[in-house]
Amino acid sequence: MSHPPPSRDRMLEAAIRLLRTSGLSGAGINEIVRESGAPKGSVYHHFPDGKTQIAAEALALYASRVLSFLDTALAAGRTPTAKVRSLFAAMARRVESTAFAQSCAIGTVTLDLEPDMELLRGVLVSSLAEWQALVASHFDLGDARRTRSFAGLLLTAIEGAYIRCRAERSAAPFVEAGKWLTELVADGDSRRSPRRLSA
Repeated sequence: MSHPPPSRDRMLEAAIRLLRTSGLSGAGINEIVRESGAPKGSVYHHFPDGKTQIAAEALALYASRVLSFLDTALAAGRTPTAKVRSLFAAMARRVESTAFAQSCAIGTVTLDLEPDMELLRGVLVSSLAEWQALVASHFDLGDARRTRSFAGLLLTAIEGAYIRCRAERSAAPFVEAGKWLTELVADGDSRRSPRRLSA
């Protein structure tokens, strides 16, 4: 007979779902308790700093899962164009799997961020930096700064596509972005190839 996950784990999972669906404003203590089914009295036992601590830990957990997701999607492609194509196809499937009801938790919380929320801002910044570094590690555009900038562009496209997908209830924005970015990286490869041949 299987036992339910500990209440702390249930609250973190509930927080992730709520953050992806409604942002920070929709992930209050009462909502997390209701969504998780955990006893309300256990909230401050597990998270003495309350909502901010729950959100920070949930975001860190979510970010680590996305890091693995990005790595797997990019690794499925052997060439730069195949990597971009694979990544955006995976993102399209991801948004479809939630019936367009969930976005990226990092993005939704960023939109809710207040100037005094330094703890959460730190988690957001470090998460995005880790994602960018991981994406950059899958590409070689001939220059480290250029490669990192391209990785940043991919993340910017992903976050923007999430917004359109939620509004339009369609995965088309990911498909569209993937096509343009595939052409961009292919064009970059073709421009660099003569220099490689002449070297």
